[in-house]
Amino acid sequence: MQDNIDVEKELENHQWADYVFLQTPVNWMGVTWSFKKYMDEVYTAGMGGALCLGDGRHEQAPKANYGKGGTMTGTKYMLSLTFNAPEESFNDTNDFFEGKSLDDLMFPMHMNFKFFDMQPMATFACFDVMKNADIENDLKRFAAHLNAHF
Repeated sequence: MQDNIDVEKELENHQWADYVFLQTPVNWMGVTWSFKKYMDEVYTAGMGGALCLGDGRHEQAPKANYGKGGTMTGTKYMLSLTFNAPEESFNDTNDFFEGKSLDDLMFPMHMNFKFFDMQPMATFACFDVMKNADIENDLKRFAAHLNAHF
């Protein structure tokens, strides 16, 4: 990722797009610092109306409608993730993630996009990329994943 983010251009790209694809490796159970930096700069700037109108609350009812100020209604997003963890470590109550899915792990990310009123597409993931990579099949699965949505 580049050091200097053109925040206004990124906001324009989000407003223009019908679909936003977000690719990131998952490090320490979350997105990378560079992805987080992008989010902090672009999405914070988007709070002024480009992506949402504040947090959705109003003076008349300051405790109601939190997270309902999104202006990206109709825009879909897809998380595309790479993990060192094998796929089998998810959704198994006896394994590391204790039965949690990869979307459970990415819950905070999904909430970020819900805040902007974006709708999720099914998450795509490549697993075990450092010890047992299967790039050829991952590319085939990715193509099939996209074809299922378009």
